[in-house]
Amino acid sequence: MVTPELAGELQRVLERFAREAGFSENRPVTLFFKPGVVGHHQVGRAADIYGVGGIGINDWTRRWDAALQLAERTANPQERQRILSGERRTNLGWRLYKALQIHGRWAQPPGFPVQLFGPWTRSEGPLRSISERLLYAHRDHIHVAK
Repeated sequence: MVTPELAGELQRVLERFAREAGFSENRPVTLFFKPGVVGHHQVGRAADIYGVGGIGINDWTRRWDAALQLAERTANPQERQRILSGERRTNLGWRLYKALQIHGRWAQPPGFPVQLFGPWTRSEGPLRSISERLLYAHRDHIHVAK
């Protein structure tokens, strides 16, 4: 169970993500998440998303990293852009993270960063100076809190 405030925020952002990614009531997208409990003083204030589209966030991350490496090894700028554009379009894990980042209104307790963490945090934000410990703890899921 999550708080009504978190449930509402997730519903709003996830519905937008699904529409923008081409999903609908007739073609739904699956998400695997559970309430987050580590580091939170109020039960249900956070959620951890472990998979989207039947694929784990860790697998989406590996796919993202492989595409970046391929693009870096590609000499032709147009081909490099094609690789990156294709991955941005098809990588549901990255797209979900970006939707949560751009459209979500997550908690930011005094003295702490915005409560959105995941494998793309260091490269995409909102907290690029994330510690190794925090980055490692969120390598296989996306964490949000409201």
